[in-house]
Amino acid sequence: MTLSAPAIRVRKRRNGAIPLVMVTAYDEPGARLASAAGVDLILVGDSMANVVLGQETTLHISIDEMCHHVRAVAAAKPDAHVVADMPWLSYHIDLGESVRNGAKLIRSGADSVKLEGGRVRQGVVRALLDAQIPVMGHLGLTPQSVMAFGGFKVQAKTMESAKLLIEDAQLLQEEGIFAIVIEGVPSVVGTSVTQALDIPTIGIGAGPDTDGQVLVFHDLLGLTARAPAKFVRQYANLGPVITDALRHFAEDVRSGAFPSEEEAYPNPEGLLE
Repeated sequence: MTLSAPAIRVRKRRNGAIPLVMVTAYDEPGARLASAAGVDLILVGDSMANVVLGQETTLHISIDEMCHHVRAVAAAKPDAHVVADMPWLSYHIDLGESVRNGAKLIRSGADSVKLEGGRVRQGVVRALLDAQIPVMGHLGLTPQSVMAFGGFKVQAKTMESAKLLIEDAQLLQEEGIFAIVIEGVPSVVGTSVTQALDIPTIGIGAGPDTDGQVLVFHDLLGLTARAPAKFVRQYANLGPVITDALRHFAEDVRSGAFPSEEEAYPNPEGLLE
């Protein structure tokens, strides 16, 4: 049975819960395969801009594009909680527009939305929750801030910045988010913020002590052109397998080996005359 936001909210490892498993998916096949694998959450991430659309950052995707892919994921009817990223500028300007954008993602098939940032996003988090839209937070290396950070850099590397991250996480928890992604921080920070919160943390490059882990579908399956980040474990290298299959197909077409009699429909007798 698909986990609800309240059911996820109580999934703390220190209370004996099994770690949460989240992967990204951007279409029906990806969501269907992830669901069959038994993941707890599927994130329709704005990382789609990088791994599917070939962009350098996540800043090049719109709310309408996100809704398009949420609908594709929802079409798989996955047995997993579907979280949809709110893309850059969909929740940064006007509270009313932010809520409408969150509602678009829910109406497209998401069970909750995720947004980046701490105290600066307090107002929009409250507005979304007031509209009965479950919210997941995201702190640490927040990809939508890549230009402000000066690149994809590990965050919370000083005592002061780590303290601020934990304070932001506690503030978001008090507002009512049901879980929070912690990305790209030293392991001790991932551990500390997990200990400080009563809601689950889902780590990506945040060490082994978070309440769950998330990876990008294309990264863990070896489908990206770029070298994987340090925190990625590649569980398969499907890129060469796919290329080999396509090459074999091309060779068979050019040699006349495909299609064979087995791949052709039979000719009705009347047509042969």
